[in-house]
Amino acid sequence: MASEKQKNGGTFTRLKEREKDLRKTIIVDAAEKLFASKPFHRVNMREIAREAGISPSAIYRHFPDQKSLFLESFSRGTMALKDEFDSIISGGRASIEHLTERFIEYFTEKDQYFRMMINFFLEGPVEQEMFEKLSDIERTMLDQIDVLLRKMGLESDVRLYSHTLFAALTGIVAIFRSTPDKSYNEILNHRKRIAGVLSSIFKAALEKRP
Repeated sequence: MASEKQKNGGTFTRLKEREKDLRKTIIVDAAEKLFASKPFHRVNMREIAREAGISPSAIYRHFPDQKSLFLESFSRGTMALKDEFDSIISGGRASIEHLTERFIEYFTEKDQYFRMMINFFLEGPVEQEMFEKLSDIERTMLDQIDVLLRKMGLESDVRLYSHTLFAALTGIVAIFRSTPDKSYNEILNHRKRIAGVLSSIFKAALEKRP
């Protein structure tokens, strides 16, 4: 049997790991807030540390630079959507209407992730390694749309159609933004109506293909 000392040591280790995970979550939350409010290159580690309520030196124990923090925070949000897409595609409601509706709902509710993506890509050229990692995230989502389109019977130009759908949905979220005279629900419902029209047009185009 484990001695009392070993038990206490194991408990202490678990508490330290929990504390480490909590601090990391606080840092990523702070990074999300800042990256959503301004372009990537205008956010520095000192600002993130101040937002998180920790010292600048402490933040480097978890993340080496703002690049790694951006990728961590952006991945956290988009991977949650990936899981939802997986559920849609593998479930009984595998339809383009359901997928487009969920895309709109998600990026309306989690607007910070959408603003992070737009702020980053509008900022201009970035280093190749970071661009490739962000492209991997995008490819993951496109792969899921590919699966859905193949289920609908599309056999050729699948990635082209996936890119088109993804770009159109991104455009809907980008163009129809918050305005002082519109509530959250009004914006969400308007975006969903437009996405519904997009789904109908898309399905009709697929049905006309030989």
